[in-house]
Amino acid sequence: MKTQRLGRGLDALLGEMDEAYENEGSQRDMVLEIALKDIRPNPFQPRKSFDETALAELAESIKEDGLIQPIVVTEDIDGYVLIAGERRYRASKLAKLKEIRAIVLNSDEQKMRQFALIENIQREELNSIELADAYSELIKLHDLTHDELATMLHKSRTHITNSLRLLQLSVKTQKALLEKKISAGHAKVLVGLDDKEQQLIVNSIIGQKLSVREVEALTKSMKVTNKPLISKVQEVSFNFNSIKNRLQSFGLKSKTSKKSLTIEFSCEEEIEDFLSHLRD
Repeated sequence: MKTQRLGRGLDALLGEMDEAYENEGSQRDMVLEIALKDIRPNPFQPRKSFDETALAELAESIKEDGLIQPIVVTEDIDGYVLIAGERRYRASKLAKLKEIRAIVLNSDEQKMRQFALIENIQREELNSIELADAYSELIKLHDLTHDELATMLHKSRTHITNSLRLLQLSVKTQKALLEKKISAGHAKVLVGLDDKEQQLIVNSIIGQKLSVREVEALTKSMKVTNKPLISKVQEVSFNFNSIKNRLQSFGLKSKTSKKSLTIEFSCEEEIEDFLSHLRD
């Protein structure tokens, strides 16, 4: 019974938003021109990052053609609170507009939170971590199972579960994913590793350009042998001491790192002298 009841409740919530947009054409009094300065963002907005280039493009489009779809707000004591349409709101501010077309709905805090979650999920505008947070929030709000949420959002249960598993990652690994230093495919493989192992693998993915398949093989091997990962992803290092000493005997300066040796020459005569030693 819980699944059906909550399903109808969530459907009604989505329908309320759709109905507001559909009625815009026939009930013009629903749409107001509101000063942008009187609107504040939805405090429950799950989306934390916005593509600046995409916002600039949307701002130009709004300048040229106007705002095609109004934003949705609810009235507050000192103005209005944004419910849906934060990209349009931000782009309109970027376009230096003074006012924006808005549909005004009656809404409490719980509805505001749900509207923000659902709109972003439906528009597929969230990154993988924000999406996982949104799913987690809906599950808490409605006391849902993964299957129930999947049915309501028309997603697969596997997708919901795999997304939520990303929240088990360390803060640093989540940050690497948000900054696109690793892919969602990489991140899913790292779930279950401790923080130090995750960081080690993340560094290796970035430094050695490891593919998802290579990371899968690495973690699988670690689980089978029960050996620490550090022995498998350690960077190659060479001992250049003997070569460096030999170069010094020739009067040449050199620098070394883990995998490289650099010889410094001060003039062409030193280069010719060095080459003569190689020919001997």
